[in-house]
Amino acid sequence: RWPLVKSLTRRHRQTLCVPRQASLQPTSQLSVCCGGLSVSVWFKCARGMQVTSTGPQTIQRAEGESVTLGCSYAPSPVDAGELDIEWSVVSPDTTRKDRMLMSYTGGTQYVHADRALAKGLRFAAADPSRGDASLTIAALSPAHGATYQCKVKKNPGVDARKLSLVVMVKPSVPECWVEGGELVGEAAALHCRSARGSTPLTYSWRRETAGAVLPAAATQNSVTGELKISNHSQSLAGVYLCEVNNAVGAQRCRINLKAIKPPNRAAVIVGTAVGSLLLIVILLVFIGLLYWKMSSRFRHEKEFSNEIRYSFIQFLKVMESDVTKEHSKARPC
Repeated sequence: RWPLVKSLTRRHRQTLCVPRQASLQPTSQLSVCCGGLSVSVWFKCARGMQVTSTGPQTIQRAEGESVTLGCSYAPSPVDAGELDIEWSVVSPDTTRKDRMLMSYTGGTQYVHADRALAKGLRFAAADPSRGDASLTIAALSPAHGATYQCKVKKNPGVDARKLSLVVMVKPSVPECWVEGGELVGEAAALHCRSARGSTPLTYSWRRETAGAVLPAAATQNSVTGELKISNHSQSLAGVYLCEVNNAVGAQRCRINLKAIKPPNRAAVIVGTAVGSLLLIVILLVFIGLLYWKMSSRFRHEKEFSNEIRYSFIQFLKVMESDVTKEHSKARPC
């Protein structure tokens, strides 16, 4: 039954030497040993179903964008069965089943994913049976990040391809602020922070005025977004721009750094002394007024008390005089 017998020799072997699954190339040699007979056969065979898509196995896209997962295929002339295409999400847990997303069989497309993942899913080609089983996902969200498998089957041929999709979030607009004072001669720190975005986030500062080069007195940290100025001066004042970026996007914020001259120390000392003396004088005046008020009130109360006592004594004297007169009138002559 084989097209060509290349050699036939007798060997002293009593076992069958044919492997269960031979990897047959377009032109292969197969050796069979049985009953002491060794046969080497050259033959030609046709390859089965093949997924022909190439390219990176890991794809990065930004949230909100669309992506097409390539899965072109080429069947063999010996593949005579019904075409069956399956797209599924590979479970990271090997003990659990993969999640079916879409399938094509019998000329009909089927969606198996839940509502959250099914939105925006479709075959890239109008007719997947023409050699293109690629899958398009519109409006990507972080939930779409997974490992996908495209499996094309047409008995007896079958082949598959896996792709990893990483959905990254663009950085949000960062916030810029100055920590500490903006006094000349002192240290100043500019900060930049983005609240949202896929890591790693990289920060960079530059000046919008006096060129884009940072001054020698400034050092920046690309991870924390901090720009430190060790000795602030008037020449360092101006608009600074911070840019944060990751693999899928970038955002910026600006801040105007001022250079405030510190107050005169001698004037501050004199002002502090004068203010302290003035406060002491005001306090003494207040205490004096309070003492005078309390003394006046005490004297007034004392005089009022004396007047009441004097009036009471006079009243008693008058009463005594009246009583005496009454007794005198009542005494017989």
